[in-house]
Amino acid sequence: MHYRFHIVEKTVCHQGFFRLDRYRLQHDLFAGGTSPVITRELLERGRAAAVLPYDPVRDSVVMIEQFRIGAIRSEHGAWLLEFVAGIIEDGEKPEDVVRREALEEAGCELGELVPVARYLPSPGGSTEELYLYCGRVDAGGAGGIHGLDEEAEDIRVHVYSFDKAMDLLERGRIDSAAPIIALQWLALHRERLRRRWLAAGG
Repeated sequence: MHYRFHIVEKTVCHQGFFRLDRYRLQHDLFAGGTSPVITRELLERGRAAAVLPYDPVRDSVVMIEQFRIGAIRSEHGAWLLEFVAGIIEDGEKPEDVVRREALEEAGCELGELVPVARYLPSPGGSTEELYLYCGRVDAGGAGGIHGLDEEAEDIRVHVYSFDKAMDLLERGRIDSAAPIIALQWLALHRERLRRRWLAAGG
């Protein structure tokens, strides 16, 4: 069945780095008929892309650590262990974004990219859509502090063995959606991916 919704009114509540809109709308009900007019706030975040940089030779992943305002109440603090990510600008492809961001945020050049998932991180209140990849990388020279000064980025790079990364995940030290999904995907596909990439050279 094709369900429908009808927007009665849309108001821009705030326009800053992101935009917050307020909707008054009605939608079809599962039991039939239409809902009363309801009010919902929606954070307009657009599209983003993230990548898990994986080194099949060293069986290691490259992770970044940075301050995140959304984690200020987190049990482990506001500095999160994540993977490289960036916002997709108009006219950009997700693959181009992760390649650019890998250089800017981690100083890494990505090889082959494998799509992992496309998902909505928080559809209850945000429009954000995230494209997630796994990318081949040589982690031999990875490390240090990176980021763009004009974007006030302060990013520290870590290289973890696959086992260490999974241990951090299992202990709850990795607690944002993209790295959780990416590492679980890698756990399922690692042996096959590693065999293919090693057979391809290196």
